[in-house]
Amino acid sequence: MSGVAVDPDFASNRFIYVYSASSLTAPGSNRVLRMTVSPDLTRVANRTDIVTDIPYKPAASAHPFGDPGAHNGGRLRFGPGDGFLYVTTGDTHNGEVPQSPTRVGGKVLRIDRDGRPAAGNNPPAGFDPRVFTYGHRNPQGICFRPGNNQVFTAENGPWHTDEVTLLRAGGNAGWDPRPNRAGRGDCPDGYCGYSPNQMGAMPNAERAAFMPMTDLRAYPNAMKPAWNNDGLSQGMSSCVFLNGPQWRGWSGRMVVSLMGIGIHGTPVGNRLDLLDIAADGSSATRSTISLPIPAGRFRSVVQGPDGNLYIAVDQGEIYQFRPN
Repeated sequence: MSGVAVDPDFASNRFIYVYSASSLTAPGSNRVLRMTVSPDLTRVANRTDIVTDIPYKPAASAHPFGDPGAHNGGRLRFGPGDGFLYVTTGDTHNGEVPQSPTRVGGKVLRIDRDGRPAAGNNPPAGFDPRVFTYGHRNPQGICFRPGNNQVFTAENGPWHTDEVTLLRAGGNAGWDPRPNRAGRGDCPDGYCGYSPNQMGAMPNAERAAFMPMTDLRAYPNAMKPAWNNDGLSQGMSSCVFLNGPQWRGWSGRMVVSLMGIGIHGTPVGNRLDLLDIAADGSSATRSTISLPIPAGRFRSVVQGPDGNLYIAVDQGEIYQFRPN
């Protein structure tokens, strides 16, 4: 299980949704499941798989990076303005997937409670109608700005440039890791997301020029990121906008979590960043929040119904933070 969302009408329908890897079809897939929670919150029933065809990286892969199931995406969030379910999916280390019109990896899907396409998705002609945006690498965060409900993704970068991006219906995020593009040549297993040209001591700027996260040379109309983590990749995993007077000057700003993984998987320390994003989503300024949390990757950050901030860590702990 990678993600979970509670239905906005949970009080009446008791639905929850789970993003889960599945072995029901070979070589595996990712699925979105809808289930009904019992009144005492101890059981689920009425499982319905509303999306069954999200790609999954199989065990039998020649790619040298990442284990089976890598780059799954997996975040589920309901849009507060439209009531539709947003589903982030990863490229599964497959160079063809992000720009593919029919394979729904490397995408953000926007669907109703039964998995049907939402009205207004506006994908390009020939694309799966569930696609809201495409050309993504591995978006693990999606969040909505209070007031106007702008939707942003937080996405891991390829050894450089984690990105926070304002989405637009039908937009291309510009990730295209196929070989033999822009002089890349051959890449391991046909995927240039970690091509040999990026290994070693190549500066971040050179890596970004060779394998940009948002390739504006190939896709000049791609959605431009508001922030790129100063050209670094440190495992961006989740985002949320703080909302409410208790947060005073921080209300309306985005909190983005970083798992603290640098180049070649080197730990660099967990971090929460606070982003003040321009109204048009074109830029952002950052401040860093120091936290007394021991080692362990930050996996999810959310604001609870009580207004407090909750952070899930992969050692099995959940931390609560309250504004002073």
